Formats: sequence, C-alpha cells, structure tokens
Amino acid sequence: MLNFGLIEEWNPRPGQLTSWVASLASVTSAETAVAHPVPASHQQEEYLRAAWRNESAGFRFARLCLMAFDFQTPLNAAAMTTAVNEFVRRHDSFRSWFSIADDGTIDRHLIDPEIVDMIPAEHGLLSPTEIRILVQDETPGPFSWDCFTFGTIEWEGGFTLYAAVDHLNTDGISQALTCMELMTLYVNAAFGTGAELPAAGSYVDYCARERAISRELTRESAHVQRWIDLVSANDGELPHFPLPLDTDEEGYTRSAHLTTTVFDESTAQRFEDVCRSLGANVISGIMATAGLLYAEFTGEATYFGMTPKSTRATEDERNSVGWFTSLIPVPLRVGEHTSFATLAPEAARSYAEGKELTDVSFHRVLELVRPEDGIRVRPGWTVPMVSYIDVRKLPGVEIFETANGCLFGNRGSSEEVYMWVNRFAESTTITFLYPETETAADSVRRYVERFVEVVTTVANQGDYQPALPALTS
Repeated sequence: MLNFGLIEEWNPRPGQLTSWVASLASVTSAETAVAHPVPASHQQEEYLRAAWRNESAGFRFARLCLMAFDFQTPLNAAAMTTAVNEFVRRHDSFRSWFSIADDGTIDRHLIDPEIVDMIPAEHGLLSPTEIRILVQDETPGPFSWDCFTFGTIEWEGGFTLYAAVDHLNTDGISQALTCMELMTLYVNAAFGTGAELPAAGSYVDYCARERAISRELTRESAHVQRWIDLVSANDGELPHFPLPLDTDEEGYTRSAHLTTTVFDESTAQRFEDVCRSLGANVISGIMATAGLLYAEFTGEATYFGMTPKSTRATEDERNSVGWFTSLIPVPLRVGEHTSFATLAPEAARSYAEGKELTDVSFHRVLELVRPEDGIRVRPGWTVPMVSYIDVRKLPGVEIFETANGCLFGNRGSSEEVYMWVNRFAESTTITFLYPETETAADSVRRYVERFVEVVTTVANQGDYQPALPALTS
C-alpha cells in the first residue's frame, strides 16, 4: 500500500544523498526562450496567479508533490543521470516555464529538449530531517523553469529514489507515470535492458485544445449556463465543507493531514457490488454517501458536490506527464425518505451529466458571467473536493507498492477540505487535507467516522437510511 501525507511526515532512511538539478547553463538558456503562442491551461493559469498573489506568505504557498520508492540494489549514478535527463526531455510539461507581467498576464516559454541538462550534486550523509529540508529548499517554485528536482538516498544494499515536482507539472496519474518511467529508464541505463516506453503525448497540445474549446464558449453556451445555474442555485457561491473549519479569513491557515483505513478489500468489493446492483459505480456511491452526510450535518436538502475528472482524451495523453484534471459538479437532492439505495442511482446520473462539463473549465465560466448572474466567487476560490481513485488500475502500481512507494505534499495553505478515497489491493483508505485548526481537526474526525459508518453499513446491509434533521431547501 502506498503511503500518503505531508512532506513533514515523510520518514526516509538516512543515507548519502545525491540530487539531480538543472545545470546553471541549462537554466540560463531556458531563460532566453521567447514567449510561446500556447498559453497555460486554465488550471495552471489560476494556480500561477494564486502563487503570484501569495508570494509574501512567508512559506511555499504553491504545492510541491514528492514521490519516492526504493531500489534493492546499489546505485549506478551515471545511469541515474541518463534516466533523469531522458525523463525530463520526454515530457514537454517539464520544458515549459511561465512569466507573469504586472497586469497578471501569463506567457508560456518552451525550451528545446537538448537544453535540458540535469546534473548530480552530492550532499553527503543526511538524516531524515535534513533530507526533508533539502528537498523542499532545493526545488524552485512554479515561476522557475526547473521547478522539479530528483534525488537518491543510498543506504546499505540499495537506495531510495525521489522526484519532487511542483503541482504545476503533475497530477495523480502523472505521479504514477513518473515512478514507472524513472524506474524503466534507470533499469535500461544501468543494466542494458531495452524496455520501451509508449509514446508520450504533448501537454502543450492539450493546452491548445483546451483553449480552443474555451474560445468557442459564450455566455449563451448550454454548458456555461449549466454551471451558472448550479452556482446560482447555491446562492451564487461555491460549496463549503458541511462542518465548521474556523479558518483565518485575514491570513493563512496551514495544511493538516489525516489518513485512515475505510475497510478491507472484501468489504470494498461488497460495497462495489451494492453500487453496481443499483446501477451505479463506486465513485457514484461515494458521492451519494457525501450527499447523505451533507444533509445529516447541515439539514440542507441540496448537496453541491465537486469531484476531479481526468481530461486525458487520447492514448498518448494517457502516457503524458502534466496537470490533466478539471473539477466537475455532482449535485444531489436529499429528501426525508431518501436512502443510499435511492440516492446512488441519482448520483450516477448526476456524475454522468457532470462529465459532460469536463472540458468546460469553471475558470472560463467566470470570465463569461455577467453582474446580473449574481455569481459571488472571488479569485483564488477553493471548494471541498471528493475524489476516488482505484489505485489498482494506475500504471506500474504493482511495482510501486512493493517498492515502499509514497506520495507526499508540502504543508502549504488550506482553506477547504480535500478528500481522497483510495482503493488498494488489500484495503481502501481515506485521506484528508484540511486547515490546521482545532475546529477543523474535530470536524474532519467527525466526518470520517460517519463516512466509514455509512459505507460499511451499505457494504454489509445493502442500504443506509440517514438520520435527517428537518430538511431545508
């Protein structure tokens, strides 16, 4: 099973650390790249603007994603140099960097593959604390081309390989691809194997396609209207976590993390079987559960759920590293006679309708709304997110799980609650990233206890009848 958490919770073995960073010559050459006609994706653009607005936060506001796994063999440093360089050159997301003007305009700059030159830097024997600090300090932020570093930690009989990548250039599938590809490229270079990687798509081409779709949208487009109707029905605002968080509206609330087990695989399969028997799937069942909990905690009949959806559309893109995700809406209504069995099919239909908005970014919708629409969404908006990943289906997961694989993020700022349900071969876990306040910690604990109770009841009894207060519309 993979380990999740904050980088501060990462506990690597102590050892000799070598990192691979962009050479000064390659950084200097990258800085001369002229503006490229393809802009950042909508997601990247808003992420960069948020990082720009919060440069004075006093901590790394942008997200840093860390992946690590073990090799049970001595390190061949020359082979790792070859592997890291081939990996970075392979994906044009790593060859883009972005500049921002005083008016907030963002330009992409794209460098040629031959400019990439990742070189090793030896740091000596480091403790786990020293390793955690070095990885975060050494990896530049999202306005630097080289906002990614790689490294090895050598210990007796083997080594740990890590990749630290700014969220600007990665998502969940990309993190799995990163581990699989680095392992393949390293083994090829170290042992002369000839394993071939599938052709990788272009993230730049994806961004061009996304922007082309956006340019065709108008305020009168049906999908734009649907987004506006959903937000208008929520009093012009995006959804919030159903329990209090006590965040500081005037400053920053740092991130906290919780991971716990939901149930074992046999129970997970029973939960899936119930969902399938109702004409739903697991993500629909999870969204239905979230809708029932929202009604129980708030007494409100309308649940405005949001879940991430992969925007990868071609086979090549499924082999590409980049930020290929958007948020889609899954609205639900809960009545006094609603149970899981009645809501799960509705959640399946709502999720299917939400998928139709996969390529209609809400960031673009906000560019098209009019004052009379009554949408009160501020820049830098956040929403509670409910995600489900069947980790068993990710590329190379068998190798990653047996190699002590882990995924960690830096402790940035959190104003909302993000929830990931991850299904592994032997168990299903739930991970929360939430604001680090006593109130939020108590709320998340209450939420996860009820969540586990509901899905376990569904798995064992085939249904769940919520204890609803008097519902309001």
